[in-house]
Amino acid sequence: MARTVNKVILLGNVGKDPEIKSTAGGTLVANLSLATSDRYKDKGGEWQERTEWHNLVGYARGAEILRDYVKKGSKLYVEGRITTRSWDDKETGKKVYRTEIVVTDISLLSTTDGGNGRSSSNADAHTRSGSRNDAAEDYGELGILDSDVPF
Repeated sequence: MARTVNKVILLGNVGKDPEIKSTAGGTLVANLSLATSDRYKDKGGEWQERTEWHNLVGYARGAEILRDYVKKGSKLYVEGRITTRSWDDKETGKKVYRTEIVVTDISLLSTTDGGNGRSSSNADAHTRSGSRNDAAEDYGELGILDSDVPF
């Protein structure tokens, strides 16, 4: 069988506080939405912004981190894989599909106190700088300072 890749990398802002549930087996599950935006020029030469909303789901330790450190407006860097679930709607009887990103790595890039963000790599928490400044806008809001650029 040929090798395949299913990897997603997103940097965006959380749309609402994560919804936390548990499976029948007791595994913690966090569901949330993440917004990413693209800028482009329209036919008239005016800048436009298009926002895409992504459904994210985290399990076990990842769900704990999302529950404890993430809220509406938080800036996140996530890595994961795309999955699509389907089920029969109880009211209409029609099959419903939902495409989600199953989160495998999380980096929390903002905090409420404006200090360093909390980061997790494969759900093991460690500290990473996440404070923003005015120069960040020039580098795609990645938090890269002018002094970080080698030229």
